[in-house]
Amino acid sequence: MDPARTEPTNVCHVVALPYPGRGHINPMMILCKLLASRQPEILITFVVTEEWLGFIGSEPKPDNIRFGTIPNVIPSELGRAKDFSGFVEAVSTKTEAPFEELLERFEYQVTAIVADTYLVWVPGFGNRKNIPVASLWPMSASVFSIFHHFHLVEKNGHFPVELSERGHEIVDYIPGLLPTRLANLPTITSKQTLHRVLECLGEVSKAQYLLFTSVYELETQVIDSIQDEFPFPVYAIGPAIPYFQVLNQSASATSTTTSLINTPNYYLQWLDYQPAGSVLYVSLGSFLSVSSTQMDEIVAGVKNSGVRFLFVDRGEYLTDLFKDGCGNDHDQMGMVVPWCDQLRVLSHSSIGGFWTHCGFNSTLEALYAGVPMLTFPIFWDQVPNSKQIAEDWKVGCRVKRETGSEYLVSREEISDLVKRFMHSDSDDKKEMKKRARKIQEFCQVAISEGGSSDTNLYVFVKDIISKGRSYKSI
Repeated sequence: MDPARTEPTNVCHVVALPYPGRGHINPMMILCKLLASRQPEILITFVVTEEWLGFIGSEPKPDNIRFGTIPNVIPSELGRAKDFSGFVEAVSTKTEAPFEELLERFEYQVTAIVADTYLVWVPGFGNRKNIPVASLWPMSASVFSIFHHFHLVEKNGHFPVELSERGHEIVDYIPGLLPTRLANLPTITSKQTLHRVLECLGEVSKAQYLLFTSVYELETQVIDSIQDEFPFPVYAIGPAIPYFQVLNQSASATSTTTSLINTPNYYLQWLDYQPAGSVLYVSLGSFLSVSSTQMDEIVAGVKNSGVRFLFVDRGEYLTDLFKDGCGNDHDQMGMVVPWCDQLRVLSHSSIGGFWTHCGFNSTLEALYAGVPMLTFPIFWDQVPNSKQIAEDWKVGCRVKRETGSEYLVSREEISDLVKRFMHSDSDDKKEMKKRARKIQEFCQVAISEGGSSDTNLYVFVKDIISKGRSYKSI
């Protein structure tokens, strides 16, 4: 981009600023692609750290989305998994100055900023610069409400608390939320991190919009209660997943194919050979990990179940564990891949279940695809997401019956659960599938013409264009 500034123009220039993490960048990019497709004349500058530009810079995007960069907040973004609190602190304190310098070099005035809620300084920055700010919350609206009303958790003596003794206690005082056990609230590993999160949500009131990546029909009560507390629009625009990129799910396969490993989308072709609803898809996300001991139990349990599986292995564990009955030929019982197009996989007819860490993006993709879930939360919002999946939406069941990283689920438990989950024809399983199809319909209606998300996006785009004209330029 040209660093020289020119005379102001009438270009609608939206700057998107995601938190530097995969689970935040993906939904922000989805939103930007939706905005770009609805308003072709809009210009969107997607601002990421230099390292994240290396990760996503070559991915396809519309011509009216361009990248801007700021320096990395720490030497390696991957360090956030080792020092999560330190990473959160660095993002909070080291991104504002380089972002402001970047804005000064733009050739077009900024109409609006869409920023991740976890970037605490952006609403105040927008007010100082007279730029409207839309705060994008990349987790469930229910988790937003929990943190937004965390003073009630403290008032009721539920923080700090020893979950092993009081995790069964009922939390029924958070507006819009169904009653939940204390053990189902987000895990909090650091008071410093909690303080930063509460500070971020406290700054939302300075924004001009609040956007949820969720679907209104999934969290109607909690979204309505949040709207009642803010004087500006609250829009659910989800599911913020790449549903518009899912084309024909069937890859072309021939009877002469004996090895698929060198074939593009080979895992989709492998799925083509499997019976409908027979494959368990296993993925534990792109950031946090379970212990090696627990992973050994998961691998053994899935293998011993006799269920077909597609397992995403990020290279942190020995794939030798999968040697027997697992490979890249279509007649094998399982396949291990380092990465896959998750939504296309979940939308494939051979997938009958999803073992998930319950990250919200993965949860939305499974809901959109109508796939029942086995929940295995690891951290933070994944815990309440698991509760919603299993208890509120009733589209899955839990693998972990207890919370906490010290609780080990044995291979025997896993094998038995996987067999029952994938093969059972019980009334409970039939009802779970029925609920999954119903929620799939909610998601598809929401994004169709005139649906809740479709309408919210239309109103949001129209409003930022008109509101941007009324704000003084930077």
